[in-house]
Order: sequence, then structure tokens, then C-alpha cells
Amino acid sequence: MTLIDTNVLLDLVTDDANWVEWSQGQLEAASLRGPLLINDVVYAEFSVGFRRIEEVDGVLATARIETATIPREALFLAGKVFQRYRSAGGARASVLPDFFIGAHAATAQLPLLTRDVRRYRRYFPTVELLAPTD
Repeated sequence: MTLIDTNVLLDLVTDDANWVEWSQGQLEAASLRGPLLINDVVYAEFSVGFRRIEEVDGVLATARIETATIPREALFLAGKVFQRYRSAGGARASVLPDFFIGAHAATAQLPLLTRDVRRYRRYFPTVELLAPTD
């Protein structure tokens, strides 16, 4: 199984000139290794560009991407990582989406397909990142 970050999905639906080929290739490779997953946070972020829930669900079904609930252990970890972020001078007042996504990947021991590695590498060093620089 591979957890997919929002930016990879957005590359596909926006036909991002810089990233669509990379993202499509990575999704295809990940699908050969097992199921593709997103969580509730990725679903919410991804849905912003759509008018109807049926459109979102249609895109996900076509790409054979399943939605997985974030486990409580991951939610707890996201809160703890957020505390560390704030202690280090982080300016955001609420838990960042990347913390939920990273904590989910960490607790479920899932590789994470993403283009945005900075926070994941810093706060979730045990997560295997499938990223352009890897």
C-alpha cells in the first residue's frame, strides 16, 4: 500500500506541465506494489477544486484510489509533532495537514508518495518518501 499526498493528485487533475508525467508514472509504479490510499485530510484538500462530491469520487475511482480513515494513534502523533513544531518557533496556530498525513504514514508504516518532502523529512524521519529527490 502507498499513501498519496494531495500534491500528486492535483498534478493529474490540473495537468501540471512540470509534474504531471512524474506524478502519473509514480502512481502507476505504486499501484503495481499494492493499493493506493488517501486519507480524510487529503480527500478534503483535493476536493476543493471540485463542485460536487461525485466528481471527486469519480476521479478517485478511475485512479483506483481508496480512502482510509486516519487511526487514533496517528492523530495523537500529529498533535505531538505539532507541539514540537510550535516549540521550535512554528507560526501556525493549528495542526497542519502535513502532520496528519505524515503521522498516518508513520503509524501505519506506509510509504508516502509526495513532492513536498521538507516537513515530512523533518518531523517523520521514519517514513519512506517516494519523492522526486529520492
